[in-house]
Order: sequence, then C-alpha cells, then structure tokens
Amino acid sequence: MKNVFLIMSFSYFYTKSLNFVVFFLLLFLSSKLFSQEIQRCSVAEIQKKDALKNKKIESNKIRFEQAIQNFLIDDKKNARISAEIIKIPVVVHVIHNRADGLVGGTNNPNISDEQIYSQIRVLNEDFRKKTNTMGFNSNPVGADMEIEFYLVNLDPNGSPTKGITRHYYPNKRTFDIESDRTLISSFSYWDSNKYLNIWVADFNDPYIGYAEFPGAKDFDGLESEDPSQDIDGVFIDHSVFGRQIGTNTSGLYKFGRTVTHEVGHWIGLIHTWGDEFCGTDFVDDTPNTARANNGSVCRNNFSNCNGIRTRDMIENYMDYSPDTCMNIFTEGQKKRARAALELSKRRKRIIEFGKFQLPNSDKLQVKVFPHPSSANDIQIQVLLPDFQDFTIKLYDILGRPVYEEIYKDFPSTIIKLKPEKLNNGNYIMVIASKNEAVRQRIFLN
Repeated sequence: MKNVFLIMSFSYFYTKSLNFVVFFLLLFLSSKLFSQEIQRCSVAEIQKKDALKNKKIESNKIRFEQAIQNFLIDDKKNARISAEIIKIPVVVHVIHNRADGLVGGTNNPNISDEQIYSQIRVLNEDFRKKTNTMGFNSNPVGADMEIEFYLVNLDPNGSPTKGITRHYYPNKRTFDIESDRTLISSFSYWDSNKYLNIWVADFNDPYIGYAEFPGAKDFDGLESEDPSQDIDGVFIDHSVFGRQIGTNTSGLYKFGRTVTHEVGHWIGLIHTWGDEFCGTDFVDDTPNTARANNGSVCRNNFSNCNGIRTRDMIENYMDYSPDTCMNIFTEGQKKRARAALELSKRRKRIIEFGKFQLPNSDKLQVKVFPHPSSANDIQIQVLLPDFQDFTIKLYDILGRPVYEEIYKDFPSTIIKLKPEKLNNGNYIMVIASKNEAVRQRIFLN
C-alpha cells in the first residue's frame, strides 16, 4: 500500500521532557499537514474536470440515464438480456520500470501471473455471487450478476496468449491516473471493441483506481458516445490488484475489491451516494446514502436523506467500504448494468466477440507451439474448464520420468518448460488435471 503518513525519526534530544513535547508536536503536524488519504476511485473527480472542459458531458450523462430508464421499462427486452451469462474477454497490461525484467516480489509493479490470476478469481466470485467465497451474500436483493471474466487465449493476431502483456518504461516511476492514461495506453492497447483492457501500474497518491463508463451513441438520437477508444478500460494501482498476494498483502484493499468496484463503473454503475450529498445512483433497491463510507472498519452507518433515516448498504461494491465489508450487487444494479451493456455499442461488441473466443474449454485441451522447437522456445497452451490444479510430466523414450511441474489453481494458460532440466530428444508429455489427462509426443532440438 502506498505511503500515507510522513514518518520522521529523531536520534537525540537533550532532555526527556523536550523529547516528549517535540515528539507529540511533530506527530500532530505530520498527521494534520502532511497526511493524504488514499482515494479508492478517481471517477467522480475526473468526470467533474472533464465536464468543465466539455459542456456537453453533463447533458449527455442525463440523456444516458434517460435511455437506461426507457430501456428498463421494456420488460421483454430486459428479460431477453437477463437470461444470458455474459462473458467478458480480458487482457491485463502490466506497466513497470524494472530494467532487469524481474517479475513479482515486494513493491514490484511488474506483478506476477499468479497475482493477476487471483484478481480474475475475485471478479468471478463477486459478479457471480459464488457460494463459499467472500463474494456470496444472503441479502434478499443480492444478485448474481451473471457476468464472468476470463483472460483471453488468443491475441489480436490469433496467436496463443496468457491474456497478459508486460511493458518496461524507464522514464517514470509512478504515473498520474488523471493525465497519464493516454500515455499508458500507448504502451499496450488491444481493440476496446473486443477486449476489456485493464492497465496495472504504479500510480501517484491519492488515487488507486479509475474506469471509463459506457456510452450509448445513436439510441433514440442520444449523443452520449462511448469514451475515447484507446483509454476505454480500467486503470488500477498494482498495490490493490489481486488478493493477498505479491504487492497486495496488507491494508484495507487487499482482497481485490477495488477492481470489482472499477469494473462496476465500466458496466455502467454509479457510486451509491451519486457523487453528491444524498445523490442518486438511479437504482431503486440501494438505500439512499448521504456520502461515501470510507472508514477503516465495517460498521453500521445511517443516512438522513429527504427526511428518511436509512442504513447505508456498506456491503455494496459501489461504495468505498473496506474490502472485507463488500459482498453485494443488487438486482436493481444488475438490471441497470445489463441495460448499459446492451445500449453501449462498444460493450455490446465485446460481449459478441467474447462468444467466439474460447474463455474455457469443456475438457482439458493441450496445444504445443512452435513444434518441433528447443526447450527454450517451446510453449504449451493448456485449456481448462475453470481454475484447476494440473501437472505436466515428461518421460524419455524408455518411459522414465525426467520432468515434472505442478500448477495450483490455474486458469487456461500458457506454460514454458525449464530448459535447464531437459536435453534434446523425443519425449512423451502428459498433462493431467483432476479428472482428465492428455498424452502427446514432443521433440526438442
């Protein structure tokens, strides 16, 4: 987690009393003058600044809300899209300043594959309200959003991929989430008509997350277009990405819910307090909320809006509560999100594109490329039905085991052999999950 307080140390004072007085004086000054509270989401602040530059933005937001409400009135149309499990293809772009290319480790923005996989798990637990996970709730209005996320297996050129890109940029250690989004996108961007781009980097305090809202161009004359194509996605600080792993192991946001929150914006959801005192998120089953709940603990908070006292839904992903509090999207938020996904041309294209990708396989599948190849270059694509454990074993021509690696709780992915463990020659490769196994002959040269 980013540093919030200025820490000062002193090695010597002339007397104990002076030491006591100066210590508390400095403690007061550091907390009052130099502390800077981390802000979970920069969406509202950036939108306000954009609206000052472009007078159409505020009116377009109003018309977008009108379009969503009109869409929700048509029950038949809404029922049609509510019946689908939506699958969102994701690519994660990791931006870092590690000249040595080191992946993973403490305070390293070049986060590991495992940290990325853990975040995809969190998204699916939260958006599917999965039982026996932190994403489950028993609230009567709690919704299974029926939206799933997967790292793509094919890149824009049709080549196998992990759905992860890595990019070294030495000119900056940290980025500004407001002004550097276009710069970050220039390092790596995949067509936002086909993919949800998630950019992970080291961002300046205080903001740790941002996402673009969808638009709805050409719906009943609506002028609210989808956002600029090259920055349409989610920007997130590496220190809140994933769940209790790598660079995200402590603090209020160590369970990956900041990304859940930002993806909520990406599908059209608004903060529960409507970004103003007792504002509206245009959802009927989220209680009126006076302001963001951004305390350090989970406790009952109440709002008095329009003369009515209600308990805040601190568990809602679209609040600012600590990760341990969050576990609910509501049925109303589900309807709103699905309306936005239907109205936005770009979001709708992503959903259609996702149907023709291969998010998961009904059974274990293995592809080797290029083949034949050296142990340094060969890659093995493993397609799985879901997150699973699997092993890879190689046997020589006499049937003796010569190589084994175990992968725990992995999605469909690409693995590479460790060349120092292998000689050139023919091998029988066996990749096995809990219930299946694939046997294939490979040649290393």
